[in-house]
Amino acid sequence: MTVQKFVTYNVLDANGQQLNNEQKLELKVLETSGNYLIHKDVTRQQIQQKQGTVSAKTRSEVRGGGRKPWRQKGTGRARAGSNRSPLWKGGGVIFGPKPKTISLKLNKKERQLSLQTLLYNKRNIISVIDNLENMFETPKTKVFLDLCSKCDVDLSQKVLIVVSKKTDGLKLSTRNVKNVELISASNLNTLSLLKAKQILLTPLAVNEIKETYCG
Repeated sequence: MTVQKFVTYNVLDANGQQLNNEQKLELKVLETSGNYLIHKDVTRQQIQQKQGTVSAKTRSEVRGGGRKPWRQKGTGRARAGSNRSPLWKGGGVIFGPKPKTISLKLNKKERQLSLQTLLYNKRNIISVIDNLENMFETPKTKVFLDLCSKCDVDLSQKVLIVVSKKTDGLKLSTRNVKNVELISASNLNTLSLLKAKQILLTPLAVNEIKETYCG
């Protein structure tokens, strides 16, 4: 059974000062632990990242092997019908890997519940910064580092930045910074949330999360 939880965030400006407006998230979480849903969603993501293109040739696919290497009897050697037998060097592979597609089904409501559970569990490490998407008209990594310093963002740990839209200025300003991952709210996923030690949101991203995952 799910219960409603309300989480309120103070909005910060570029100088790390609190603004008057607040952002509120209404999250649905399970009364008991929802860790099994988080584990299931992480497993689904990791399975989807597998290419599944590994392939080995069987004896019927290896080039050559049409002629019998030597006659059946009278040579003193073991009988052989093909030089592409799996027992021979250069031969086929017995039960080798073949291309395949692996998928794990997860219902939409289960995925939404796992994301909301993680957002609630990590509520104490989430900060909301106003207008972060449009703050970098010209790409400047130094400006981003100054912003992190003013907003008490520890870049020695994994930082996840969730915005409504990834602007070119923000992408170029953060791409060379270690431990920083930038994603849009529409691509929010359990694995990125789970790895993050600090999460930065924007008011526009919070609204999009409400519409997409908390509806």
